[in-house]
Amino acid sequence: MKKIFTDYFAIVCIFLLALSDVAFAQNVTIKGVVKDDQNIPIPGVSVLVKGTANGVQTDASGNYTIAAPPNGTLVFSYIGFNNQEIAVGTKTIINVTLITANNDLQQVVVVGYGTQRKRDVTGTIASVKGEEIEKFTVTNPINALQGKVPGLTISTSGTPGSGGTVRIRGIASTNNASPLYVVDGVLQDNIDYLNPSDIETIDVLKDASSTAIYGLRGANGVIAVTTKRAAKGKTSINFNSTIGFQHVDKLIDVTDANGFKKLYSAALANLGSSPFDYTNYTGNTNWQKEILRDAYINTNSLSISNTGEKSTTLVNIGYNDQDGVIKYGNFKKFIARLNQETKINNNIKVGGDITGYHYRNNPSNVGLNAGVWAAPIVDIKNQNGLYNAMPSFQQAQVGNPAYTIDRLKNTSINRGYRATGSLFGEIKFLKDFTWRSTVYTDLRFNSIRAYTPLPFSIVYLGEGTNPTRTFFDQTARTSVRQESFERRMFQQDHTLNYDKTIKEDHKINAVVGFTTVNTSNTNLIGSRTDSTLAVPNDPNLWYLDIINRDNITSVGGTGDLESNVGLFARLSYSFKNKYLLNATVRRDGSSKFAPQNRWGTFGSVGLGWIVSEEDFFKDIKGIDFLKLRAAWGGLGNSNALPNNVYQQTLNTSNSAVFGEFTYPSITYAYRPDPNLHWEVIQGFDIGMDVRFLNNRLSAELNYYDKQTTDLFTRVFLPDDSTRPYFTNLGKVTNKGTEIALSWNDKIGSELNYSVSGNFSYVKNRVESIGNASNFQLLGNGGVNLTETGRSIGYFYGYKQVGIYQSTADLDKMPRLSTSLPGDIAYADLNGDGIITTADRTYLGTPFPPYSYGLNVSLGYKGFDFSADGQGVAGNKIYTQWKTANFAQLNYPSNRLNAWTAPGTSNVEPIVANRANNLLFSTYFLEDGSYFRIRNVQIGYTFPKPILAKVGVQRLRVFASGQNIKTWSKVSGYTPEAQLSDILGSGADNGVYPVPAIYSFGLNLTF
Repeated sequence: MKKIFTDYFAIVCIFLLALSDVAFAQNVTIKGVVKDDQNIPIPGVSVLVKGTANGVQTDASGNYTIAAPPNGTLVFSYIGFNNQEIAVGTKTIINVTLITANNDLQQVVVVGYGTQRKRDVTGTIASVKGEEIEKFTVTNPINALQGKVPGLTISTSGTPGSGGTVRIRGIASTNNASPLYVVDGVLQDNIDYLNPSDIETIDVLKDASSTAIYGLRGANGVIAVTTKRAAKGKTSINFNSTIGFQHVDKLIDVTDANGFKKLYSAALANLGSSPFDYTNYTGNTNWQKEILRDAYINTNSLSISNTGEKSTTLVNIGYNDQDGVIKYGNFKKFIARLNQETKINNNIKVGGDITGYHYRNNPSNVGLNAGVWAAPIVDIKNQNGLYNAMPSFQQAQVGNPAYTIDRLKNTSINRGYRATGSLFGEIKFLKDFTWRSTVYTDLRFNSIRAYTPLPFSIVYLGEGTNPTRTFFDQTARTSVRQESFERRMFQQDHTLNYDKTIKEDHKINAVVGFTTVNTSNTNLIGSRTDSTLAVPNDPNLWYLDIINRDNITSVGGTGDLESNVGLFARLSYSFKNKYLLNATVRRDGSSKFAPQNRWGTFGSVGLGWIVSEEDFFKDIKGIDFLKLRAAWGGLGNSNALPNNVYQQTLNTSNSAVFGEFTYPSITYAYRPDPNLHWEVIQGFDIGMDVRFLNNRLSAELNYYDKQTTDLFTRVFLPDDSTRPYFTNLGKVTNKGTEIALSWNDKIGSELNYSVSGNFSYVKNRVESIGNASNFQLLGNGGVNLTETGRSIGYFYGYKQVGIYQSTADLDKMPRLSTSLPGDIAYADLNGDGIITTADRTYLGTPFPPYSYGLNVSLGYKGFDFSADGQGVAGNKIYTQWKTANFAQLNYPSNRLNAWTAPGTSNVEPIVANRANNLLFSTYFLEDGSYFRIRNVQIGYTFPKPILAKVGVQRLRVFASGQNIKTWSKVSGYTPEAQLSDILGSGADNGVYPVPAIYSFGLNLTF
């Protein structure tokens, strides 16, 4: 029996070995190359035998070698391209061309210390391609995002070189609501230094789940910028250039000379004053036109890229030149970037990136309000070419704007230098692991040298018995000012990534990492006025030492240091390509807090379900893709706090005399809370991504609920009303919805078109501020108020209900004790029969709760057309420039409709300098809603056969108009609310105009 079993076992073993030999013999070696639809090899493509773990990746030249059975199928996959499956059969050479994915689901987005397919994202991330940014003639790339992303609000300025104020999903803090910028991994506070034409993509990470991996810096959202890299497998030269002019389409409507004389004469009569003598004031000057101009703008970018067998190199050079629409202002920007990556072998890669940036800013030296307030009755100069002074009623407060701008022309030298760079090393090992270490730096050096020249002779026109005379101020002195600013940032990131696919059903990507950031700032400023000699108007002499140090001198300086350390981990898991999980945990430490409060742990989790991958969904017609997702995240916010605020600071106080000497006393500057810590932001998101009708119609819908607790707040305690107490208290919520829709289609084989739009709504509410029911935070002198139950920084004042038409109205209506006929009548909200401060109330919010954008594009043969629109709704703008009463100023034209007698007006008060009518009320608020055509562009790309004859790959020429039309009810230059001051936003007190820009340009590739 034993012999029979032994023989049987031997026969089975021999049979199994034979089968294995047969199976092994059936495997064939397959070779090939993988290219894209431009015939360029693609490195890193995954080649997998379907149903097995047997797989390889293509090398730098796109080549691969793999063993597979004849009855097997090879699956070729690469992010950004459609997957392709090819049966092996009898083939030993299989060359593949991957086609670029037509929808954004296969596109890559930045998720923090890595990338992920849009299809697999469970948070809320929006992407804007670099080609969309290139359509705008801007020197600062952030301005090109306006209206592109739902939930992203940008308030821009026309100041040359300036960036906008950026807010993501409302205002999460009463202190700092600016997002974190991440440029190729470098943590930044702005992207002013980037060349707009050198940007590949900008990803906006909006929810707490997506930003949690960035820790304490990412609480207000993250804008991640990926710059361009060398094109695969070729050498190319690309040149982009635009040239255009800027024009202010709308001036503020103020009275001309006749209107001013009418109103000023009425005001004097109403006050019982003597008439003004206009005899020598025969001018009719539009001062706004005297200080504004049509301005030149030019942007240029030159890129040279090369890809070799082992390395890639890209060099980009940019030059931007923008004149200001206010005379003599100019901003020049020079950028140079070098990116180099070298693949030592299939497992080791090193590289680096360095950007050099230099700006030259020549600011305008006159405020816009000067052109609005100056009396129009004055001629700019007399017949001898001397500047005229303003009339006596305003000459001490408002100068001749033309005189001011000409006298201070080119008297400031503002220069800045910035260098950002990184070096990295990457090692792949054990097939599925990648270690990457990167060090970064960001160095900034800015300086200002300014000069105050001697004044010009000026003519005082005769008034009444005072004769006309020429005057030169003999007491005036020249002065110089110097200022220098230095910022040094050093950052290091070390990550270990694990990427594994198990039997096609399980896809795992995990990353753990360690990061540190160290930032220091120093600022020095000094000025000196010469009491005896005049410093010449020569920039080579504008240094403090040109004036003897015994003269009047003012000096100052500041500095700070901040360090951050973070450890993080993220797990991304996909089961059967339809069930998604993303989880993050991060522990942060910050030097801003006391040692006992320095560390915190935060995290997030996101879930996704691709419903369209389910078997039961296959029979549903018309829907190509459907994903449901939900995410939660919590993280700290250190942006709100000054550095080292937990430490006590001393100030000098009252002085006392002891003998022959005076001694100042010392007092605490403030009272810190020993338990002071970061603000805490938690957010919950649910969303849906859906594609219809063969991916022609796509939609993305999001709902979010974000709350901030432990707000960093400055309060005064009852026992000490002179020194603030810094502590954590209060809670703010932001709840909102976002919708993005797009339609892409073709008509015939030649006409492509797309239509897309986005809409967002956010409700901001202060749930609590401390325990006291009457605790309030004031902004802009009390015009804005933050308190429990309302939005942050809402407008707080009186409601106008009409004009007191007569003494009878004063007898029967609630009023102020000083109210007279012709004054504004305010609502008596508490019903006590009189108007007091208790009748002030909520008047609206400066932050737009609604925002939207619209885009249309067409392509026919070589022609292309695009149009972008953008707008907001639901906010108010405070016309603060109308409230100035420090002198008799020019009048807004609406004052021509002022009350003069009963029944003449129920809106415009009497023309008289009465304090009652300057109380903050709805009279000074305007509807901030607007819609603007952001950009219209038409271009033509020349046919390739024609270009090939002269060695050109691509040539496109275009013409565009930017900000060419705005529908708005505001009276200022721009309807965009000023949002930089969180507690005091929404005031228009001389906002720089956002001009229309008309430009022509070309895109040239060799």
